[in-house]
Amino acid sequence: MALRRAAKGEGHLALRYSLVAGVGLLTDGGVLTLLEHLGMEPAWARVFSLACAMQVTFWINGLWVFRCLTRKSWGLVWLGYMATSGFGNFCNYWAFVTLVSLHSPIWSNRWLDLAIGGVLAWTINYGCARLLVFGRRREGSVEGCTPISEVLEEVSTRLGGSAPGAVGPVQR
Repeated sequence: MALRRAAKGEGHLALRYSLVAGVGLLTDGGVLTLLEHLGMEPAWARVFSLACAMQVTFWINGLWVFRCLTRKSWGLVWLGYMATSGFGNFCNYWAFVTLVSLHSPIWSNRWLDLAIGGVLAWTINYGCARLLVFGRRREGSVEGCTPISEVLEEVSTRLGGSAPGAVGPVQR
């Protein structure tokens, strides 16, 4: 029963994450189209469109999907999200540029290239966001997670030190 509930909860997280990825794709594609229309080369326009999409998806994922952002922890979480999403989106960008460079009417379609790169990035980014950035699931919780700042505090406490940014050892 617990396994079924955990799988259902994970499925809900993945579905919400996918909806946010759709918002990211629309942001990415919209900014890409605008910048290309203004005369920017596709490869450079994609750098800016990806950066915009990453900011949008960070806030929606943190506040709605994983529900882990706090005023205290958002900076550290943002850094982790940008680093891991940067890797996933580098893979996305690499796929996009490779497909565009083929100069084929089929494979050089900007929206198709965005979608192919997006599937690759979704796989990498969901795993990183779920397991590394937004932390682990709270015991007995179907939604939400332990923010990475709390995980670092706990690890630091167990090691006898203080968490990054903390004044001293965490008192429980």
